Amino acid sequence: MTAAQQPLIAHLIELRTRLIRALLGMVVVFLGLFHWAQDIYSLLARPLMKVLPVGAHMIATDVTTPFFVPLKVTMMVALVLALPHTLYQAWVFVAPGLYPSEKRLMLPLIAATVFLFVSGMAFAYFLVFPVVFGFMSAVTPEGVSMMTDIDKYLSFVLGMFLAFGVTFEVPVVVILLVRFGIVDVAKLKEGRPYVIVGAFVVAAVVTPPDVLSQIMLAVPLWLLYELGIVLAAWLIKPRALTLPDAEAENEGSV
Repeated sequence: MTAAQQPLIAHLIELRTRLIRALLGMVVVFLGLFHWAQDIYSLLARPLMKVLPVGAHMIATDVTTPFFVPLKVTMMVALVLALPHTLYQAWVFVAPGLYPSEKRLMLPLIAATVFLFVSGMAFAYFLVFPVVFGFMSAVTPEGVSMMTDIDKYLSFVLGMFLAFGVTFEVPVVVILLVRFGIVDVAKLKEGRPYVIVGAFVVAAVVTPPDVLSQIMLAVPLWLLYELGIVLAAWLIKPRALTLPDAEAENEGSV
């Protein structure tokens, strides 16, 4: 093995170690929640159950669905609860290659990433789901029983959680774009009209076809974009002119 290959092998071993530890963390949390899998699913199903008519219920069209769906929900909760540990393992892996200034920026961003993703999920659960399910229940034709399959319900809920969780990460994305020089704050402000239109387009694709739920995704997306601009302008100062650039500028002016 050559000397150049040894650091690469060491990095791959370290990466494998961090991935295994992150996976073990999620498994430990999942095993701790396994006993309450049915209760966790009942909590997830509560927004829909509240709007169903008296005596209505959800159904399972597959034999194994009543067993596996609560387990999937529990795995999702375990993934979210173990997210700080997972991000910590990622941080330990990449931190040695970062400059001190980058470390000072990345730690708050990691904490903000977890907080914003969970906030997006909470926003969907407490505010969006009652509106969406209430709308669906209201437009159900007379004589039709609204009895959703629990597996399809889980797929819908996971999609909404992911959509709102990712949407709430917009401030972090904006800060990183400015920090790495991909775009500056002035360009972000100029692109505001396109972002607003794009937010409503994304909301129309992701959410159900009622106007209120689309607005409940598009407006936070736009406001979070504005928050990202404010934070980027506050946290990230324009880079100072480096010494070689300054010398070249002085030579050009002579």
